[in-house]
Amino acid sequence: MRWTGPCLLSLALWLNGLVGGAAPRPAQSNNPAAGRPNLVFILADDLGWRDTGLYGSTFLETPNIDRLAQRGMMFAQAYAAPLCSPTRASIMTGLHPARLGMTSASGHLPEEVLKQSLRVGAQPTHKARQADSVTRLSSDYFTLAEALKEAGYVTGHFGKWHLGRAPYDPRRRGFDVDVPHWFGPGPAGGYLAPWQFPNFQGEPGEHIEDRMAAEAEKFLRANKDRPFYLNYWAFSVHAPWGAKPSLIQKYRAKADPKNPQRNPVYGAMVQSLDEAVGRITRTIDELGLAERTILIFSSDNGGVHFRELDGAPMTSNAPLRAGKATVYEGGTRTPLVVIWPGVVRPGSRSDQLVSGVDFYPTILELVGRRPKAGQTFDGLSIIPALKGGTLPRDTVFCHFPHYTPATGNTPATYVRKGDWKLIRYYADNEDQTDRHELYNLKDDVGEADNLAGRRPDKVKELSERIDGFLRHTKAVVPKPNPDYQPPARR
Repeated sequence: MRWTGPCLLSLALWLNGLVGGAAPRPAQSNNPAAGRPNLVFILADDLGWRDTGLYGSTFLETPNIDRLAQRGMMFAQAYAAPLCSPTRASIMTGLHPARLGMTSASGHLPEEVLKQSLRVGAQPTHKARQADSVTRLSSDYFTLAEALKEAGYVTGHFGKWHLGRAPYDPRRRGFDVDVPHWFGPGPAGGYLAPWQFPNFQGEPGEHIEDRMAAEAEKFLRANKDRPFYLNYWAFSVHAPWGAKPSLIQKYRAKADPKNPQRNPVYGAMVQSLDEAVGRITRTIDELGLAERTILIFSSDNGGVHFRELDGAPMTSNAPLRAGKATVYEGGTRTPLVVIWPGVVRPGSRSDQLVSGVDFYPTILELVGRRPKAGQTFDGLSIIPALKGGTLPRDTVFCHFPHYTPATGNTPATYVRKGDWKLIRYYADNEDQTDRHELYNLKDDVGEADNLAGRRPDKVKELSERIDGFLRHTKAVVPKPNPDYQPPARR
């Protein structure tokens, strides 16, 4: 994307007028979106907070992602859910996963469950009865794609969905185009063709991100003369882990056993993701669309720290603790870059707390639209932060009421308010009362020093915030398991 001084000034004036009032429209156009900016939303899958050069990786090579921040704003404290489906649902609705009931990675499951509930039975080793997540993004919700389509945008989804199979697929939730039209959590058959998608094939050895980027490029070229919303939700870097052999060899040769990030397969996967990002941005440049295209880049949760391949962990989120499928910072803090030509200062950074529920209201304001009558959001527009200011909120929440054996996570809710973070683990003491962990992230970003015993006042204050959040969202809250058997009784 090429920026010039006079163009930036004129675009800034144009976009500021757009956000503050009615969008300018060419007199000849009947399209309500005419004159409004294009939108590209790139969402990586399982890409950890530290998995790019931009956020400090010295092993993973991401020049194209890093260049995004040279054109826009990097957020240091952006949050998602600990797993993919909840984050995706929050982006599409602007509502907390706790309110939606989609709190687990459940969008691919065969059972259609539209209402969250507390599990009837529980294992005797579990102190709490956990929640059962919904498995579909209900058609009761007016999605971001539907809002933009109604506003006159042509809409395309490329890559992973994971919010339900038909009739809850992208084509029925506001997207004109959906490639490869797949409901699963990862690429069917792996990253290299032949794939196992029902109606989508590739050349032997073709990488799924190369193909998805090519399909996205076709969409951009076909719609360059009309406002578009491009959802590039990459399969990378989710399991099943695999990559181009030549790139695996490259990263195997550069792996340092002293570096916590050293997995050659993962390195190759991240590079393919980065190359896809580069292809999309180069196409936007070539088509002359850069100065009227807003781009968002993020990830759906933290990186996988609990699996090894070739004797090395998939990734490390250090200095953050743990990773995907946990409520520690490594599980829910994610990369985020926003490019808004003429408004966001290139190369800028924000420390404001933002969350996945904020994207929908932000995007509506970016394109000059209002919510539907009666529509409400749990998130807020982050445009004040994009303009270099502060947000009228210093609190984010996460509700993850599930056991995850791979990570040892027990059902929990957390609140972060300012520098303080309180985690409530349900029924996790031996007497099945709730257990708390309290951290001051300013002093202890790695969440190593639990201050709960020393700061009962702060525990009480933040616990009340969690109670209010659970009431407000009508969340399903785990309860003590009456069938729990302490180790001495097993």
